[in-house]
Amino acid sequence: MSSRLFAISFDAHQPERLAHFWSGVLGLERAEDSDDGVTLLSGNDAGYRLGFRRSHAQKVAQNRLHFDLTSASPQDQQETVARALDLGAQLTDVGQGPDASHVVLSDPEGNEFCVIESGNNFLSGCGFIGALACDGSQAVGYFWSKALGWPLVWDQDEETAIQSPNGGTKITWGGPPLMPDPGKDLHFDLAPDDDQQEEVERLLSLGAKRLGSAHSGDGAVLLTDPDGNEFRVLRRR
Repeated sequence: MSSRLFAISFDAHQPERLAHFWSGVLGLERAEDSDDGVTLLSGNDAGYRLGFRRSHAQKVAQNRLHFDLTSASPQDQQETVARALDLGAQLTDVGQGPDASHVVLSDPEGNEFCVIESGNNFLSGCGFIGALACDGSQAVGYFWSKALGWPLVWDQDEETAIQSPNGGTKITWGGPPLMPDPGKDLHFDLAPDDDQQEEVERLLSLGAKRLGSAHSGDGAVLLTDPDGNEFRVLRRR
């Protein structure tokens, strides 16, 4: 039994608006709509989509998860930043300092993301969305490696990273201390290869926990990973 990463989904007050922003920044096409949001086809070798799910949650702190976008050249980095600003992003200070070579921005709903400088070897070959950078423990990196069947590509000084065997976006965890719950963030949507309930039991055996409300309105099962981050196991399609 295993799951594939079907989507990385944003909590969104206005799913249409946020999907339009990210579609414009990344050049992504729209997939079919769902009952509670919008989905974009990421085109990434890791095989996931981008989801924008309606939520009334309020953002109260910096996100635990954010995208690192890659650049082919200094000019390419500048063009990505300019495009994002034109679509409604804002330059954001998260303590990176004036000498940082990457640029930190926030989308129209305050979700932070970075545009990384060219020549970053760690993200070489990962695609435009080079990494989903997560605040989290070494244990949660091990959990997601087993949950998705993605091997560890970095495991040092409590920092971990995994990547699909097909390549594409890396998912990284920076180690302790864990930032507070931001209230509104990005989440994983998993699609089980077989029976949903059997996959839920497997994830629980790896260290996941059930949320108080076991199912969402679309039949997905709501769980949290070992660091307390919410994720969903979708009904088998």
